Amino acid sequence: MRGCWIAAYYPWQASSIELPTDVGTMLQHTHLQPVSPQRVVVVGARGFVGANLVQRLESLDVPVLGLTSADLDLATEGADERLARMLEPHDTVVMLAALTPDKGRGLLTFMTNMAMSQTVCQALERQPVQHVVYISSDAVYPMSKSHVTEQTCAEPDDLYGTMHRAREMMFESVTATNLAVLRLTMIYGVGDTHNSYGANRFRRMALDGGPITLFGGGEEKRDHLFIDDAVDLMTLVIRHGSTGVLNLATGAAVTFDALAHQVAALFTPQTNVLHQERNNPITYRHFDVTTLRKAFPDFRFTPMKEALRKVHEQDVKGT
Repeated sequence: MRGCWIAAYYPWQASSIELPTDVGTMLQHTHLQPVSPQRVVVVGARGFVGANLVQRLESLDVPVLGLTSADLDLATEGADERLARMLEPHDTVVMLAALTPDKGRGLLTFMTNMAMSQTVCQALERQPVQHVVYISSDAVYPMSKSHVTEQTCAEPDDLYGTMHRAREMMFESVTATNLAVLRLTMIYGVGDTHNSYGANRFRRMALDGGPITLFGGGEEKRDHLFIDDAVDLMTLVIRHGSTGVLNLATGAAVTFDALAHQVAALFTPQTNVLHQERNNPITYRHFDVTTLRKAFPDFRFTPMKEALRKVHEQDVKGT
């Protein structure tokens, strides 16, 4: 079977492991119909995604234990023992805790993220649970790959992507049979603090009086996922007890220029969109979401125009 070489980095060692390209490409449901677990433990419940996921689960009357760094510092000695005492065999554990690139892209951030993952994995070894969901990132795929599926070789370009791929492998090593790995693309919504290049940053530029500035012509194409859709998909994975790998993306890539003009049109008067000199090469990324469609055939993404309008109303009008 043809495979691909990736580097797996841990705090204590570095190694290269050959993985077949079709590992984990089929998402398997434990429950054909959605069933609410007895309890969901969300590790990283204060973050943008974590807080929205907790809110969504609670709206469905799913018991939730939301853990933040104030409840348990995953990077401290003995944190694995303390976390293990909080877990119960029937739990679903969702791992979201991570320092994102806006907190730093260097070795210190990388090693802290690895230490947090090590804590959770050691806790799961001490106290196994029913289901584990690791929220990863599409950064595990190289930007040289313009067409991405779950079969695309995970060969990260930077430490952030390498961190996520290594953490995926750490969770696979302790809970492979009941693990779902969800690789999340760029998300947008009210409350996001990352200010990543895309809908969130464009909105902030417009709210500050504009203009919205783009690199070059803004011709690069990316997939952008509304936070409500992201947490709805995570909830489906949780309630179906799904295992395997799934890319969370819409399958509809748009240019940054088109996105910027959609955001600008929501403001009165309409915000100007300006272009500045490009310093980086143009890249494109399209997701084939066939696996997602097969897993959840009834799921419908919120159209971008409607999602951006909802964000605008919540953010500006307070509705």
